[in-house]
Amino acid sequence: MSSVSQSPAITPSVAAAVPTSKKMLWTGRVISAIPVLLMLLSAVMKLSKPAPVVQGFVRFGYPESQIVILGVLELLCCIVYVIPSTAVLGAILMTGYLGGATATNVRVGDPSYIMTVLLGVFVWGGLFFRDSRVRALIPFRR
Repeated sequence: MSSVSQSPAITPSVAAAVPTSKKMLWTGRVISAIPVLLMLLSAVMKLSKPAPVVQGFVRFGYPESQIVILGVLELLCCIVYVIPSTAVLGAILMTGYLGGATATNVRVGDPSYIMTVLLGVFVWGGLFFRDSRVRALIPFRR
């Protein structure tokens, strides 16, 4: 058996040793707020089920019975993402949710898939600025 050694760039002690400046933290919070606010708005719309949302679900080929379930799922993804200790898990969950939305939009020929892809980029971009552990995993070199 071969042992797998962990790179020093991604060990918890190295990531914790590199503090996040206030400027980077606030940049990350602002970038992160964009997908969170849009997804919260989307979740609220799903939970309130106005006629345009129901019609949209029919257009996308989803049964009306799934609207509330997807709204709750979207809301939970956002909550997990905004809690600092679970933000990486939240980013993974939001990426999965947005991936499904992207696939749905592409399948029906809706060009708004670009927005869901951008939201996914903002999810990880915001987390990159907020969390030194993510920066240690994705180091940009000059």
